[in-house]
Amino acid sequence: ATIEKSTGMHEFACMQLHNTLMGRGDIIKETTLEIFNTKDHAEWNEVPVVSLNHQEVPATTVDLWDSFDRSIGHHFNMSIDLNACTGCGACVIACSAENNVPVVGKQEVRRSRDMHWLRIDRYYSSEDTFEDDNVKKDEFNGLSGDKGSLGGFGELEDPATNPQVAFQPVMCQHCNHAPCETVCPVAATSHGRQGQNQMAYNRCVGTRYCANNCPYKVRRFNWFLYSDNNEFDYHMNNDLGKMVINPDVTVRSRGVIEKCSLCIQKTQKTILDAKRDGRAIKDGEFQTACSMACSNGAIVFGDVNDKSSEVAELKESDRMYHLLESVGTKPNVFYHVKVRNTNEA
Repeated sequence: ATIEKSTGMHEFACMQLHNTLMGRGDIIKETTLEIFNTKDHAEWNEVPVVSLNHQEVPATTVDLWDSFDRSIGHHFNMSIDLNACTGCGACVIACSAENNVPVVGKQEVRRSRDMHWLRIDRYYSSEDTFEDDNVKKDEFNGLSGDKGSLGGFGELEDPATNPQVAFQPVMCQHCNHAPCETVCPVAATSHGRQGQNQMAYNRCVGTRYCANNCPYKVRRFNWFLYSDNNEFDYHMNNDLGKMVINPDVTVRSRGVIEKCSLCIQKTQKTILDAKRDGRAIKDGEFQTACSMACSNGAIVFGDVNDKSSEVAELKESDRMYHLLESVGTKPNVFYHVKVRNTNEA
């Protein structure tokens, strides 16, 4: 066999357009093992501050709306440990299979019309370490000049030759104060009593206001009818392919928004099975497709109203933080600070 140089150009489809954190250390928080062991968590897991009445106060103390009463029934939360995530993508595949997420092909992905409910953001450091990125950003002085932020952020866009890498699974954060719910003109997205941000597909008219107002950019719009459509001849067009579609999850039609549901069909089945058996639900019975597929145990799902559950204990960890906490969305998905052992042997 021989290898010959081909002619022409081939376009690759890439979903991620951001390569570096550009010094935004509040998105993926991390610290070194030495600092983690020797200093207070307030130093390496700093709570963001916002301005209230001309004073800086912790973002966690400010509420835009009255909080929901979560004392009765189940309250689902998800924990994601950045130390354990290797970016393998098993959770993405499991989510797509469980929730009938359509395959749209690379032509649509090039147009930013991907449909994955769960994405894995991959970040490179622009300096040798992410810590050096933050130091460089903090040294910016004004907008222009040698240490100005305009040129400085431009330099932070380029990864280092030998960068550090971090992976972060991002799905709908199921915010208790969700920005998407307040802008939908037909109440197609609303908040459930168990903590989920829910979608009513038959109410959605496709304004996409919710997607525009989501700070996490996790909502997906059905530009076409992807099932029974010869233009998207993947697995939803023939009788054999349709046999793998999950009957517990609606197949969405053209013109509606969809997103992560925290696998509400699985949580409801667990509740109904326990009710039928006349027993209490045990910790670990509540699962989502992504938490079941994660071989490293990076994703843990459960009921935080069960104070003995693993997810309730993880929520009390000093490493716990919320994504974009300064926005004030109060998510039901939380992350854990990444700890790197950078000590030389």
